[in-house]
Parts: sequence; structure tokens; C-alpha cells
Amino acid sequence: MVATSIPVIDLEPARIGGPEELAKVAHEVYKAFKHVGFAYIKNHGVPQDLVDEAFGWSAKFFALPDSEKNKAPHPPEGSYHRGYSGIGREKVVQMVFDSDSIAQRRKTPDVKESFEIGNENDTQMRNIWIPEETLPGFRGFFAKFFSTCSDLETLMLRLIALGMGLDENFFLQYHSDRTNQCRLLHYPPVEEELLREGKAERIAAHTDFGTMTILFQDEVGGLEVEDIDVKEKFNSAPYIPGMAVVNIGDLLMRWSNHELKSTMHRVRAPPLVDVADETTGETKGRMTKARYSIPYFISPDRDRVIECLPNCHGEGRPKMYEPITSSEYIAMRMNATY
Repeated sequence: MVATSIPVIDLEPARIGGPEELAKVAHEVYKAFKHVGFAYIKNHGVPQDLVDEAFGWSAKFFALPDSEKNKAPHPPEGSYHRGYSGIGREKVVQMVFDSDSIAQRRKTPDVKESFEIGNENDTQMRNIWIPEETLPGFRGFFAKFFSTCSDLETLMLRLIALGMGLDENFFLQYHSDRTNQCRLLHYPPVEEELLREGKAERIAAHTDFGTMTILFQDEVGGLEVEDIDVKEKFNSAPYIPGMAVVNIGDLLMRWSNHELKSTMHRVRAPPLVDVADETTGETKGRMTKARYSIPYFISPDRDRVIECLPNCHGEGRPKMYEPITSSEYIAMRMNATY
């Protein structure tokens, strides 16, 4: 097992056991989200062969010429988060909304490209696909993958509700429309010099926006999570075979009045490899390895109001946030990145 400070939670007892097993796993999830904000989950119900196939499709998509990928262009506004975004299109920022500050941060581009997929039944924000003949089977596979991740979402929402002392269906009623997002991410190789000089980065430190995120990552690595005790110290969250990473987002933190922790995380340069001159064979520099990841972002239904839970405030513990709808908060954060 890879050494990590992030808790590892086995979901198998919750998936096949009775009420006692469910309650025990729910308590483990609650503790992880309260103290760390992250957890590794195993026996999560998304078959490994399906995950492997998803990464295979992702690699095929990003290997397409830009002219083909751009047949499914991301709209100009960040809030309509569907389709393909090329390298440098998106710049992740953390709670920065004024145009001058955003422009300053965009001087250091995120060296990544992405493809955003939502629920095929979502009529308000329809998916934007490349033509079927460009990559036959791509659309059909990810419709199936989205559905499988949705089943895991149901279990995770039940567990955190129970862990917080709520009815196990409490959060499910806020997520009935499955307005979620499956994101394919590709980080192409980038020169070490650009990273060291601050001329490029992967993804800067940030929190996620919604309820929670389920992340599948490849073996290359690069994900780092802020230390639970030392602010601005980041620890590696490496790939562990057969496991996914799950973390909570800002809306669940707001719901819980900060009882649960939406933790800062980032993607830094994975291990570097030497690059040889094609003529002389001498090392001419180092580059990062290409990295792929697939996060599944879980968000409440767009019109649902997120406000402090009754058991998360009281005398000596005031509410930290005004109520806000899911769509208002996520659009605010997304529009700042595009």
C-alpha cells in the first residue's frame, strides 16, 4: 500500500451489508470529510475494466487532431460547462472574480485540455459531442460510464447523510436530476524550465465547487492535497490501484457550516523524464510525463437552495453563509475560469 495521510475506506460492507455495516462506513466517511476532506475508496462498485476502458477512450479522444476535437467546442461562457476546451482555454482560480486579477493569473496558463460530459437527459445543458463517425462508440460508452458513476453517487450521498445524523435520503432529494459532470482531462508533457520559471502550471490550488467529487487518476500522479495541520503545505495523493479518490466541495461545506472540510488541492508536475537530442543523443532537458484523469463532479439540482443545516448552527455557532442556489454558486465559480 502506498503511504498517504488520506484515509482509506472500504465500501463493500455498505454495499452488501445491513444497517449496522452501513452506519459504520457512514461514520468513517463522515470522519474523513470532517478532518481531511478527502478519502480513498475501494470496492466502490465501478468495475476496474470499465475504468480502464474510460481511460482508453479518453486517450483516443485527446489524440485526435485539434480540428476534430474542436467540432465539439466549449461555449464562450464558463457556466455552460460542456464540450472541448483546448490548452490554455481554462484557468482555475480560487475565489477570484475581478477581471484584472483573473487576467493576471491567466499569464501563467494551465497546460491541460479537457472534455466535459453531462447527463444525456439534461435538456437545460445539453452535451456537445464530436460527430459519431469521428470516434465511433465514444458517446455511447461515456453515457454508460456516467450512469455507473451515478450509482456510486447515490451510495456516497446516503453515507454522508447518515454520518451527519440525517435521514439517509436527505441529500438524495437534492440530487434527483443528476446535473453532474464527468470530465476527461489530459495534461500533455511540458518542459521543466517553463514550470520552474512560473510560465506554466498544471492546476493551481483550489477547492471544488459542488457537493463532492469522485476522481479516477492514472499511474503518473501529480495530485496534491493541502496538509490538515500545516496551511499551504501540500502532500501527494498518489494513484492506488483499484481505488478512487473522493473529496467534498464547497456546497457541502456551506451546507454543514464548515463542519465538513472542502480542502484545497492542486495538480503539480509528476515525475520528470530526460529528453534526448535526436541528433547527438545528449540530454537537452527534462519534461513531465503526460497525465490523464477523470473526475466526476456531483452537484445539487440547479434550482435547489443550499443553506445551513439545522443541526449545524445554533447558540455560539452562527451561520457562515447566506442561502444560495446550486446554479448561482457554480456559475459564479465557473465563469471566473473562462
